Amino acid sequence: MNTSDAPIHHPFSEAARDAVYQAIFSRRDVRSQFLPDAIPDEVLGRLLMAAHHAPSVGFMQPWNFLLIRAAETKARVQHLFRKANQEAQTQFIGDRKDLYSRLKLEGILDAPVNLCITCDRKRTGQTVLGRTHIKEMDLYSTVCAVQNLWLAARAEGVGVGWVSIFHQNELQEALGIPKNIVPIAYLCLGYVSEFLDKPELEKAGWQSRLPLEELVFHESWGQTGDSNDPLAAHYQALRKQYGYA
Repeated sequence: MNTSDAPIHHPFSEAARDAVYQAIFSRRDVRSQFLPDAIPDEVLGRLLMAAHHAPSVGFMQPWNFLLIRAAETKARVQHLFRKANQEAQTQFIGDRKDLYSRLKLEGILDAPVNLCITCDRKRTGQTVLGRTHIKEMDLYSTVCAVQNLWLAARAEGVGVGWVSIFHQNELQEALGIPKNIVPIAYLCLGYVSEFLDKPELEKAGWQSRLPLEELVFHESWGQTGDSNDPLAAHYQALRKQYGYA
């Protein structure tokens, strides 16, 4: 019998649970659908608070959130993107290169808010609980903050696009980020005209979603479920429910 005054946390109600999964399955990396409408401060505040409540190794909370609204700052960053994007295009060949050249891979100027999320790897000192053997755990923690913000944004009807085609040192210089601080994610945020029914790269034919059955192993690496695996039926039902049949 529980005699504590603390509440007992049970699963969410069915409606609340479904809302979480709706945010996960309908989240998109937005590049082309941004509207000019401003994000109210109360909404932006909720998104940042959601990011700040991400899990972090040793509870070190290594993140900072650099908000960017000024057109001249966005223009500096987009210039860096254009330079890096031209370099990236040369790494593809044939039809892949042609398709790459037609993809819109950022919404830096279109989105009313840009946000750079960074990682301070020395925030709580050299020795961090939980990072003693896997040194990248603080970086992974910061990515959790990105995902928290992304899912909260989807629930708010705010689109998010992650721009990753930069030279990191140039982005640091453009934004005045110290060399010891690692830029993890440069995000474009704003309300959108629509959330696409499938990821933009999937719709463009760049890549299809892999079947989950091929990615889940049992007991040892490479050992997939057999044809009678009861999980397989659940995967199929979810694909139908969320449009991936």
